Amino acid sequence: MVGTIEKRLCNSIKENGTICFALIDSEGISKNQTIDTIKKAEKAGIHGILIGGSTATDQEELNSITKIIKSITTLPIILFPGNITGISHNADAIFFSSLLNSDNPYFIIQAQMLSAPIIKKYNLEAIPMGYITIGDAGTIGYIGNARGISPKKGNIAAMYALAAQYMGMRVIYLEAGSGVNKPIPSILIKKVRSIFDGILIVGGGIKSPEVAKEISSAGADIIVIGTLLEKKEFENNLEEIIKVIKK
Repeated sequence: MVGTIEKRLCNSIKENGTICFALIDSEGISKNQTIDTIKKAEKAGIHGILIGGSTATDQEELNSITKIIKSITTLPIILFPGNITGISHNADAIFFSSLLNSDNPYFIIQAQMLSAPIIKKYNLEAIPMGYITIGDAGTIGYIGNARGISPKKGNIAAMYALAAQYMGMRVIYLEAGSGVNKPIPSILIKKVRSIFDGILIVGGGIKSPEVAKEISSAGADIIVIGTLLEKKEFENNLEEIIKVIKK
């Protein structure tokens, strides 16, 4: 069943075209940094906030950061966990994801099995998502034992996405990795878009309006900005990114 937050995302995409999410890593960010980043990002025009971290293990820290963000914005706050430790009752929803190209069954279904009762207990809206790493994908590729798909093998990424759709997943996230220099090539995104009917998210290496526009034009519904937010005076660049992807 499609929940309130997922409907809100769909409506926002329909109204704006490609939308932008800010990704906040719950590890190593102070209260003041969090408030400053969210206020600047919201002013720039983001449509939602993801809270995650490939190696996040401190649930107390996660709960604190999520609560702070919840107190200063009405934007949807969606958890994007790398493990079962990435769940907080203070969020609005969670991307209930399976790392589809992992060689480790823990990241495909076992972590999901362990986290499901917690999500139900917290009454979080679970949004089913297929997570696919492209290239080595940095930390998540290493932690998740992912067999990264070559950027030149768009047909394989597309087949994973179609399989996910047939299994009931309404969202696909194509991940290049945090802090990477090269984003996912548009030809791969187009391949996935041509075969997948749900919400298509692309993240990793999106640092300029030109790259954002190319990814948007290739068919992404949501782009995710993370590392850029760690730079001083990021807001002008972010504002321009959001401007060029809007329909």
